[in-house]
Amino acid sequence: MNWDIIEGNWKEFSGKAQAKWGKLTNDRLDVIAGRRDQLKGEIQKAYGISKDEAETQVKEFEEAKRDVPS
Repeated sequence: MNWDIIEGNWKEFSGKAQAKWGKLTNDRLDVIAGRRDQLKGEIQKAYGISKDEAETQVKEFEEAKRDVPS
Protein backbone atom coordinates (compact mmCIF):
# COMPACT_ATOMS: atom_id res chain seq x y z
CA MET A 1 0.00 0.00 0.00
CA ASN A 2 1.18 3.45 -0.83
CA TRP A 3 1.82 5.48 2.32
CA ASP A 4 -0.11 8.39 0.71
CA ILE A 5 -3.27 6.30 1.12
CA ILE A 6 -2.56 5.75 4.81
CA GLU A 7 -1.80 9.44 5.29
CA GLY A 8 -4.97 10.45 3.43
CA ASN A 9 -7.09 8.12 5.57
CA TRP A 10 -5.21 8.70 8.83
CA LYS A 11 -8.36 8.92 10.97
CA GLU A 12 -9.16 5.34 9.95
CA PHE A 13 -5.60 4.06 10.27
CA SER A 14 -4.75 5.85 13.52
CA GLY A 15 -6.93 3.39 15.45
CA LYS A 16 -5.07 0.51 13.87
CA ALA A 17 -1.77 2.22 14.71
CA GLN A 18 -2.82 2.62 18.32
CA ALA A 19 -3.79 -1.05 18.47
CA LYS A 20 -0.27 -1.95 17.28
CA TRP A 21 1.61 0.68 19.33
CA GLY A 22 -0.46 1.09 22.48
CA LYS A 23 1.99 3.54 24.05
CA LEU A 24 1.07 6.13 21.40
CA THR A 25 -1.82 8.21 22.71
CA ASN A 26 -4.65 9.55 20.59
CA ASP A 27 -3.20 13.03 21.05
CA ARG A 28 0.20 11.92 19.70
CA LEU A 29 -1.45 10.11 16.79
CA ASP A 30 -3.41 13.27 15.97
CA VAL A 31 -0.17 15.26 15.88
CA ILE A 32 1.50 12.62 13.71
CA ALA A 33 -1.41 12.99 11.25
CA GLY A 34 -0.16 10.19 9.02
CA ARG A 35 3.36 11.53 8.53
CA ARG A 36 5.52 8.43 8.25
CA ASP A 37 8.76 9.95 9.58
CA GLN A 38 6.99 11.42 12.57
CA LEU A 39 5.35 8.06 13.31
CA LYS A 40 8.74 6.35 13.22
CA GLY A 41 10.19 8.94 15.60
CA GLU A 42 7.35 8.59 18.07
CA ILE A 43 7.61 4.80 18.02
CA GLN A 44 11.35 5.05 18.57
CA LYS A 45 10.90 7.37 21.57
CA ALA A 46 7.96 5.52 23.12
CA TYR A 47 9.55 2.09 22.89
CA GLY A 48 13.24 2.97 23.16
CA ILE A 49 14.14 1.20 19.93
CA SER A 50 16.55 2.00 17.11
CA LYS A 51 15.66 3.91 13.96
CA ASP A 52 16.08 0.72 11.97
CA GLU A 53 13.69 -1.21 14.21
CA ALA A 54 11.12 1.60 14.04
CA GLU A 55 11.43 1.58 10.24
CA THR A 56 10.92 -2.18 10.19
CA GLN A 57 7.80 -1.92 12.34
CA VAL A 58 6.29 0.87 10.21
CA LYS A 59 7.06 -1.07 7.04
CA GLU A 60 5.33 -4.15 8.49
CA PHE A 61 2.33 -2.00 9.44
CA GLU A 62 2.20 -0.58 5.93
CA GLU A 63 2.42 -4.03 4.33
CA ALA A 64 -0.25 -5.45 6.65
CA LYS A 65 -2.63 -2.69 5.56
CA ARG A 66 -2.07 -3.56 1.89
CA ASP A 67 -5.01 -5.97 1.97
CA VAL A 68 -7.38 -3.56 3.69
CA PRO A 69 -10.06 -2.36 1.26
CA SER A 70 -10.20 1.41 0.82
